[in-house]
Amino acid sequence: MATGWGSLLQDEQQLEELARQAVDRALAEGVLLRTSQEPSSSDVSFILMHRIPSVNGSQFSFPLLMAILVVSYAPFTLFPSLVPSALLEQAYAVQMDFNLLVDAVSQNAAFLEQTLSSTIKRDNFTAHLFDIHKQVLKEGIAQTVFLGLNRSDYMFQRNADGSAALKQIEINTISASFGGLASRTPAVHRHVLNVLGKTKEAAKILSNNPSKGLAMGIAKAWELYGSANARVLLIAQEKERNIFDQRAIENELLARNIHVIRRKFEDVSEKGSLDQDRRLFMDDQEVAVVYFRDGYMPSHYSLQNWGARLLLERSCAVKCPDIATQLAGTKKVQQELSRSGMLEVLLPGQPEAVARLRATFAGLYSLDMGEEGDQAITEAIAAPSCFVLKPQREGGENPNKNMVLSQEVRILEWLVDTGV
Repeated sequence: MATGWGSLLQDEQQLEELARQAVDRALAEGVLLRTSQEPSSSDVSFILMHRIPSVNGSQFSFPLLMAILVVSYAPFTLFPSLVPSALLEQAYAVQMDFNLLVDAVSQNAAFLEQTLSSTIKRDNFTAHLFDIHKQVLKEGIAQTVFLGLNRSDYMFQRNADGSAALKQIEINTISASFGGLASRTPAVHRHVLNVLGKTKEAAKILSNNPSKGLAMGIAKAWELYGSANARVLLIAQEKERNIFDQRAIENELLARNIHVIRRKFEDVSEKGSLDQDRRLFMDDQEVAVVYFRDGYMPSHYSLQNWGARLLLERSCAVKCPDIATQLAGTKKVQQELSRSGMLEVLLPGQPEAVARLRATFAGLYSLDMGEEGDQAITEAIAAPSCFVLKPQREGGENPNKNMVLSQEVRILEWLVDTGV
């Protein structure tokens, strides 16, 4: 018998049992992360210990075998979220526009330099990325095929009349993650609803396989590169909790007989090379596509790693993304794109695309020194609950990301700490 939502949400015992079943199903489906205690291993670790208790004054010991959990389920919602069909269709319709916009920005060196000029002065990480971009432009871009795997993140805005509107929070142009795990979560949510007897609702959950779509993009880039024996080089972190998300894409590629080699920046520095045609080789294997799942945070780079990134960017291998596309995904660029008339400059003669893009824009305001930045801070102080601070960073572990403003001192402290 189907359970009513009202009674269900008030029944803690039933919710706890449902959560246990959902976790078991998530584990069975492969919605997994490595644990923070063991981010470099997927093995179950066993430790042999000895206890030495005292019994009647005498000492003795015996072995005790203990297992350390190194894999757990990834966080997920117990129930699926309702998405209005009109907003879902809107998100579908505008994604190609965003992809074309990112591509246009990445190819417009003058726009990137002008837009990021103030950021480069205060942010060493963006400055390093831009310096490599300039070096590649000076030498001449070797790659002829470009690949973008972009993830656009949205929230629903509730309008005054009660209607919902689709608003973009950010677009991710490097290491856009969770396509693999998202491919497995529909089965978990269908299971939860079926357990509750809500079979009609379960049937409405759409199938979703982004890992297959991501792999198709990489496969197409590999094909266009034109070397049947070339490999896909996945740049990974040594401590990677989200490896199962990445393996889903690797497995899809292997099913197409496209082999992936996982390496760190340090490996590229030690064993990567370019030939006279700037073809990239790793361990003497030619590389067709470089897929970055690392390289989006300052902590990912040592001096050696910056050298490795330059080597990769100089090559004719297809980078996903190339460094210009990574710069195109910065928050400062996103803020500049929201200016009146800017989309028309970057996408000339495409008024329909411009309208679709602009309909998803939320308010974005510069914090550069000067009148514009002062005005933005003044408005934020007047209505702090209406604003969040978005640092010039990617990655979900950034501690200041989307910090809600509460008072003037927090704004000033954040500006000083991040060097905006």
